Amino acid sequence: MEPLPLSGIRVLDLSRVLAGPLCTMMLGDLGASVLKVERPGLGDDTRGWGPPFADDGQSAYFRSVNRNKLSLTADFALHDDRDLVLALIAEADIVVENFLPGSLARSGIDADALLAACPRLIWCTIAGFGVDSLRPGYDFVVQAESGWMAIAGEPLGDPIKSGVAMVDVTTGKDAAIGILAALVARERAGGVALPPERRRVQVTLQSSAVAALVNVAQNTLVSGREAERWGNAHANLVPYQLFRAADRPFVLAVGSDAQWVAAMRAVGRSELADDPTLRTNAGRLQQRTAVVTWLAELFVTRPADQWIAALTAAGVPCGVVRSAREAVLEQLRAHDLGITEAARTGLPPLWNGRVRFAPPQHGEHSVTVRENGWHAFARAE
Repeated sequence: MEPLPLSGIRVLDLSRVLAGPLCTMMLGDLGASVLKVERPGLGDDTRGWGPPFADDGQSAYFRSVNRNKLSLTADFALHDDRDLVLALIAEADIVVENFLPGSLARSGIDADALLAACPRLIWCTIAGFGVDSLRPGYDFVVQAESGWMAIAGEPLGDPIKSGVAMVDVTTGKDAAIGILAALVARERAGGVALPPERRRVQVTLQSSAVAALVNVAQNTLVSGREAERWGNAHANLVPYQLFRAADRPFVLAVGSDAQWVAAMRAVGRSELADDPTLRTNAGRLQQRTAVVTWLAELFVTRPADQWIAALTAAGVPCGVVRSAREAVLEQLRAHDLGITEAARTGLPPLWNGRVRFAPPQHGEHSVTVRENGWHAFARAE
């Protein structure tokens, strides 16, 4: 079988909860050997974030971001455990951690000293509000402070958070991108050791979240006005929102003037397609209320599948609103996977990655890691 892109890369995962474990799982999906170090007793916080719990006692939350890893328990306050972790770091390619500033150094695991001592080591720190901030970083708080909640929800309703911890997800992916860039830089340098600062990756939930405001951030910078809440509509495009059909809601996403014309002809409203005042998105924005009202009155007369079929045939982006379970099962069918297998290992890895290890039990590989170090992966395969 052809090796995965990161085969042979060793990652020591000192992170917990979501952003860090997601980052390291992505590296593991790409073939890296990921060793997750957990506290004795409790382990990763998310091991207790249930129900639901699987038959083996693992929480569904933990399983979602911890496949393709081995698990070692270690107490940094114990001399032998600290020496073991330092020995593993000395042979690692990457360390990922999300401890509060100073915590690891006080335990004798100093990133600056280790980067100086290990010329190939890449160190990734994931923080909440800044690499020097002592505030704990939790997705919900960052969604509130980064502007996300202010623009989510109905115009006259309360600000609302995303249904998924998307700040953590975005930050975890940003961390993985930064690590991959550092790996490329290291390999391009050949035998020349990069200075420690070029092997240091630092990401924060706050900065990742604000960067992810993308067009909303640019809108407010250009206009000088606060961004508004649009519910299921779009600030810049019309019609680009949820509509109710006779049986269920669906979304219509007209992203160009050509799609507007195609959409209106597909749903039998050629007079709207031919209206010169609606031919451009700027014109439709000016008449947003009227356009949305006309379409809402039309779409409620027929089932969603009929509208989807007509719009799709015309090349217009649209889709039904699926439940989370419907979406997951559709993804599994696309990958020819069964529910039992997916429940055991999580959704299929990205980038044609492979599931080599199911999410580990707490400290499941402690004995073999203590005996074999990084060679434990060869024994576990």
